[in-house]
Amino acid sequence: MKTLLIVDVQYDFLPGGALEVPEGDKIIDGINEIQDKFDLIVATQDWHPEGHFSFASGHEGKDPFDKISLDNGKEQILWPDHCVQGSKGAEISKDLNTNKIQAIIRKGTNPKIDSYSGFYDNFKEKNTGLTGYLEDREVFDLYICGLAGDFCVYFTAMDAKDEGFNTFYIEDLTRPIDQEGFEEAKNEMEKGDIKIIKSKNLDW
Repeated sequence: MKTLLIVDVQYDFLPGGALEVPEGDKIIDGINEIQDKFDLIVATQDWHPEGHFSFASGHEGKDPFDKISLDNGKEQILWPDHCVQGSKGAEISKDLNTNKIQAIIRKGTNPKIDSYSGFYDNFKEKNTGLTGYLEDREVFDLYICGLAGDFCVYFTAMDAKDEGFNTFYIEDLTRPIDQEGFEEAKNEMEKGDIKIIKSKNLDW
């Protein structure tokens, strides 16, 4: 079963949003156009409680995009407050056709752990249930698009491959926060045998 996973097409990641991805709105029409090619469509939604620890506003003297070291030795980027539960910024864009989306997986709900991937939090302490949902539906081929290409889409793709899915990253239907980071992410995905494709190649 060919499945499309749409990552975080939410107002806060679109132009004018709290954590806007440059030209993030440019991918929406393309995502809408390819939906009829898929048997199953699933989406993710960043869904942070107020005061999430990844927000720079909760760290005195820190600004958005500063980095801090965590107790486990990992690094955390501090973000502007974004995708707060129940806020307009957390809503999935009304320009995205959601009629065929059968499930929306919410992530980032733990106030103490960030969650880029649609499968796990960043510490891999808890899964979102996405793997089980897809396995129950006998999904093998998973095509991923959305925002942002160098963070949530990238980490979702890497976890998808680790979870055993034949993973495709639709490059023209995503946009990055940082172009240099985007190139690094693509290199890592290629090393991990994730197939980077264009939407025009969805020719079945």
